Amino acid sequence: MRKAAKLVVTATIAAGIVAVEAAAQSASSSNPFAGISRIFRGSDEPVTDEDGRVLGPPVELNVVIINGDEELERPVRNASLVSGALDEDRNTGQDVLAAARGDYARALGVMYDEGYFSAIINITLDGVEAAEIAPLDAPAYVGKVVIAVDPGPRFKFSRADLGPLAPGTTALEGYAVGETAGTGIIKRAASDAVGNWRDASHAKARVSGQEIIADHNVARIESDVDLNPGPAVTFGRLQATGNERLSTRRLLKIAGFPEGEPFDPEKLETVRKRLRRTGIFSAITLVEAETLNPDNSLDVGLTVVEQKLRRIGAAFEISTVDGAMFSAYWLHRNLLGGGERFRVEAEVSDVKADGDQLDYSFGMRVDRPATINADTTGYIDLQLEEENEPEYYKKSADIGIGFNYIRSERLSADIALLFSKSRVDYGSGYFDYETIALPTSVTWDRRDDMKNAKRGFWLSGSVTPFLGFNETGSGVRLTGEGRVYRSMLTDDRLTFAARARAGTVVGPDLIDIPPDYLFFSGGGGSVRGQPYESLGFDVPLQDTDEEAYVGGQSIVNLSVEARYQVREKIGAVVFVDGGQIWDEGVWQGETKSQSGAGIGVRYDTPIGPIRFDVATPIDPRDEDDSKVQLYLGLGQAF
Repeated sequence: MRKAAKLVVTATIAAGIVAVEAAAQSASSSNPFAGISRIFRGSDEPVTDEDGRVLGPPVELNVVIINGDEELERPVRNASLVSGALDEDRNTGQDVLAAARGDYARALGVMYDEGYFSAIINITLDGVEAAEIAPLDAPAYVGKVVIAVDPGPRFKFSRADLGPLAPGTTALEGYAVGETAGTGIIKRAASDAVGNWRDASHAKARVSGQEIIADHNVARIESDVDLNPGPAVTFGRLQATGNERLSTRRLLKIAGFPEGEPFDPEKLETVRKRLRRTGIFSAITLVEAETLNPDNSLDVGLTVVEQKLRRIGAAFEISTVDGAMFSAYWLHRNLLGGGERFRVEAEVSDVKADGDQLDYSFGMRVDRPATINADTTGYIDLQLEEENEPEYYKKSADIGIGFNYIRSERLSADIALLFSKSRVDYGSGYFDYETIALPTSVTWDRRDDMKNAKRGFWLSGSVTPFLGFNETGSGVRLTGEGRVYRSMLTDDRLTFAARARAGTVVGPDLIDIPPDYLFFSGGGGSVRGQPYESLGFDVPLQDTDEEAYVGGQSIVNLSVEARYQVREKIGAVVFVDGGQIWDEGVWQGETKSQSGAGIGVRYDTPIGPIRFDVATPIDPRDEDDSKVQLYLGLGQAF
């Protein structure tokens, strides 16, 4: 029988954490099996003693919810020490008894979190109440454990006071008179209120007092939580330790600590992100000082652990169409002691048994964080390539110096001064291209998940003015791409994704434009189901009877996908892609188009979904060697 009286529950709320001190209630006269139950076992192996003698079959754990919500079974089981012990094969009688005695408080804490303040809890070991077994009288073997919980009525708030609150803020939704009461919502409301004060520069805001009263006569909770916001705080000094090869001066510049500015937790997170982006550190810890300085400024301690200086890697791919590809790289994370990242990479591709000529590429790049300010990385990039394709032979060299600005994880920009020189043979002699360009791009990412988006959008645009020398034309290359995501059904199981890409080169004639600035269509990045770069133009070469196969001067690509989550980690996709190119700028002149459609599967991993697509042309051409294309990769197609 429940106590029909007012019970004061002693609670401590500190930094948004509530610790409830209460004794488990036991009622041996109740029927622990007249409810909702689930049976769990740890190992399938029998229980043995220290000498290997079999004591009995695997321990059985039965979680029973009596006259209550079956949704309570899972949190009780997850909080159970017995469940954890069985998962770890700690199944002796002493282990099970010790865990069971601790589960009274664990189960009661779950009930308090969910708003049940009159719960009755029974835990029996082979029919005997665990609380009645002395710790030194543990049986040698326990075959069956029953955790029976009668939650009783769910309490509601009759009073929900919290304050003072930060200007312009309100208490967390759900912490209000008439709403379901529980220590869980009280914890979240207190933590949210403290967080709002910290966002308003009160770094030492805390809970200063509280009272929680449970009235069992009417199943009501009176909650009163007092906050002490403390003074408004500014950032003091950053005290850095742990750096060995990276100079402290450079470390502080990379961190960009906002000394003297009003305290803001988000600014501390920005400092952590800047340091993480360098790739220099394996661990980064920021700790606020316990006390404020006399001027109400707050010092912060930074401790870093540097990664190994050098790293090497290699990759290998093989394709029935393109042959094999080998690549390797060497990386130095702190070349000159200022956080400079130096990477050298090389690749050999188109390795085929039929003896076709190989393709080569070689690159070197140096990135220097905090070159202009903490959010700007300067870089120097050198790329050398040689391509031997059926339609052309190209040798090229690019060298550029640029800056990458990261405004936030969502917004970034890049600008560079790039010198390019290439020689292309279309079969009737060499064409030399030489340009100086100023590529500038901006990316805005508002997806809810960068690896597997369900909602939001992604936008990117670039402008590349270029000046050509000798026979090379001059003009401007413009590109833009947008992606949008919308989901529906339970748990967003069905997601519609769309991508649109457009580009054009304004100024010179098609044959006078460097090949890298032109647009092909076909392949995994544009139109699946169509062979790679299968859509281009055959342009007559002056003073010859031959033609050059080149990309279009303008392009539009459209893709639509329907993604359905079949199971927790397995998804299915149906998609349609289309592309059209023009042989003149600003989408003028002769056009060619292609389209493809297909299906695919996705398998979710911590680093993104593994993608496998099968696609075929909607409008196949007679000269196509294959009517089916296969694509395997990491991450969604877009």
